[in-house]
Parts: sequence; C-alpha cells; structure tokens
Amino acid sequence: MIPILILAAGSSSRMRGGDKLLETVHGMPLLRLQAKRALAVGHPVFVALPDADHPRSDSIADLKVTRLNVPQAAEGMSGTMRGAVAQLPLAPAFMMFLADLVALETDDLRQVLAARDAYPEHLIWRGATADGKPGHPIIFDGTLRTDFARLTGDTGGEAIVRPLKSQTHLVPLQGDRARLDLDTPEEWATWRQSIRQN
Repeated sequence: MIPILILAAGSSSRMRGGDKLLETVHGMPLLRLQAKRALAVGHPVFVALPDADHPRSDSIADLKVTRLNVPQAAEGMSGTMRGAVAQLPLAPAFMMFLADLVALETDDLRQVLAARDAYPEHLIWRGATADGKPGHPIIFDGTLRTDFARLTGDTGGEAIVRPLKSQTHLVPLQGDRARLDLDTPEEWATWRQSIRQN
C-alpha cells in the first residue's frame, strides 16, 4: 500500500485572517473533502498539521486518517515535507499533494497511482495540467525518502524534483486540477462565481 500524505500545515497567510482549508466546498471544510477524496482511493491517508490543537484537526477528527503534528511547518513548505515524510511508514513509494488544490478529484489520485505501475522505470510520477505544467499529486519512489531529511527553506520539494526531471513521468489531468489553488478571499470569490455559472 502506498501512503497518501496531504500537506495541510501552511499558515494561509494571504487569507487575511481566514483559513482556506476550512473554507466550505461541497458542504464541508476543504480539508475534510480532500481527506475523503484520498480515503476513497483505499490507501492509508496521513494529514500534516501544524499542531494537534489546530482548528483544522477538528474537521477530520472522525475520519480514518492519521494526523501528523509537524512543528517544522513554521519553517515553510520544506519544513512541512521534512517533518511529515519522516513520520510516514516505510513503503515502496509515497504520494503527497497540497490540501488547497480544490479541484483535485479521487480519480486524479488513481491516475497517478496507475502511472507508477505502468512506468516503473521512473522515480517520480506527477500530476500535470492538461497542457503539461507539472503539479500534484506527486508520488516519490521510496528510495528518495532520505532526501527529504535535507530539505530547507520554502521551495518545497523542488530541490528533489528538479534534478530528476528525466526520471519523472507526468500524468496530464483534466484542465488545471493539478495546480488550481486559491490563496486569497478574492480568488475564492472568483472561483465560487465560476462554479455557480457552470
């Protein structure tokens, strides 16, 4: 089984006091929706959180996910990844995705998982937009796990991904699902308006 890690330890600093992961999407907080989407794949799900008392924790308290407290999140995305990956169980590979990718669907996770089986010669399998821009979810081969222990700064996993471009298999997903995140109240308002129009 491939563990699925949801990265949900960011500060939502551009929401001006709000929390984008607690915004209501399809009748529930976004983080809860993302956790349910991941659980539907049938693999164990882990959620990286800033601390055990964070309000986000309550939104997934009754779900069969493992909540990971990641104090390193204060350092930025690299700290979140470093602290969370260290807590994952040993496995042949592991998947991760950003919790704020509001349009990501369960089938998108399945497509990237299927790509790992279809293209086993690679080390990274990654969702992309329909026009080929790399995004999430990302599966890392288990041999790359130790590389996360050396991550620093706020560039996320780019220090790991960039040198392995030739060993990365991109999986085009519908539209911009692989990259659509909503960081500000204005972006949320625009997205909700577009949903109503469709």
